Order: sequence, then C-alpha cells, then structure tokens
Amino acid sequence: MQAIQQGKDGIYRWVYELNLYTNPTIFFLVSKIFLGIGLGLFFFIQVLVMIEDGFQLDQLLDSIVMLAAGLVGILVLVAVGYLVYAFIMGGKYCVLFEMDERGVKHTQLPHQVKKAQVIGVLAVMTGAAAGNLTTMGSGLLAASHTYLYSEFAKVKSMEILRKRNLIKLNEPLNYNQVYVDADNFDFVLNFIQARVGKNN
Repeated sequence: MQAIQQGKDGIYRWVYELNLYTNPTIFFLVSKIFLGIGLGLFFFIQVLVMIEDGFQLDQLLDSIVMLAAGLVGILVLVAVGYLVYAFIMGGKYCVLFEMDERGVKHTQLPHQVKKAQVIGVLAVMTGAAAGNLTTMGSGLLAASHTYLYSEFAKVKSMEILRKRNLIKLNEPLNYNQVYVDADNFDFVLNFIQARVGKNN
C-alpha cells in the first residue's frame, strides 16, 4: 500500500499503477466508444435508406445481421489493439492523482516511468525539501502524456466500482476515472462525495 500524501499546498497526491491485463476498465471504455460509433453509423445509414427507399423489412433484417457481424469484428480489433497497447506500456498504466477541495486531476505518466520513481519524487514535492529533486518532479509532470481534471462543482454523477478500485466522475463531455487502492478507497470516496454533494 502507498499512503496518500498531503503537501503543504493542501493537495493530496497518490500514484496508482493499473495492471492493464487484469483490470478491464480501459478495455471496456474503448469498446464502448467504438461500439457506439458503429451503432451510430448504422442508425444514420438506415435513416438515409428509409428516406430513399421507404421501410423494407428484408433490407432491415439483412442490415441487422451485417451490423452484428461488424460489431463482433470491431470487438476483435479493439481487443487486439488493446493487447498491443498493453504490451507497449509494459502491462501498466501509471497515473498520478492530485486532489484538493475543488477537484481531482488525473495525470497519465510516461510509460517508461515506474511507480517507485514517482513515489520518490512525490515524497520530495510534498515535503519541505528543495533542490534538484523538486525540479525533477516538475519535469516529470511536464513530461506526462495527458491529464484530465474534474471540478467537483460540475460533477453530475458518480459510479463506484470498488472491485476495480475505481471511482468514475461524470460531467457533461468529461468523464474522469479515479483509481485508488483498497486501503485508501474509502478516504478518497468520502472526500469526493462530501464535496460533490455540497457543490451540486
């Protein structure tokens, strides 16, 4: 277990290393996106066909069969792509979380950075020490690939998936996934719930 650290700036920080092979959360997310696109295209094409030729049951049934085959093909491609991605990432998705009274930030770290390195840098960042390691910490965060920020006041719903160590924060057009280990899960969940409830 890695303890959540609170810095002098009042921000709680922790690192979570998601096992891409045993935790299917990212695979499910990508699958939903591609299946949604496939279904959207299907309905759009069907509307165009009905406008052009009118409703034809035989044509619709044939299209549904083709849709089912297409969705299976999409899932196979997503699965293969996901396994390639997991292999490239070394089987791990390393994330830094920063949480304060206003919201929580999810930062994906470069795949070559290991959890132990990040924890060491965080220990310096949250303490009073200064010097090269603090600069290194800033550089590490600047080199991060992507980040996503959820402001508690804008969160419309939450989904709690304790078995996957996951709290989903849903805003309009913004969906954040907060990962936290079992020992710290209740602390983070209660912290978020208290602030989402107050701001909405």
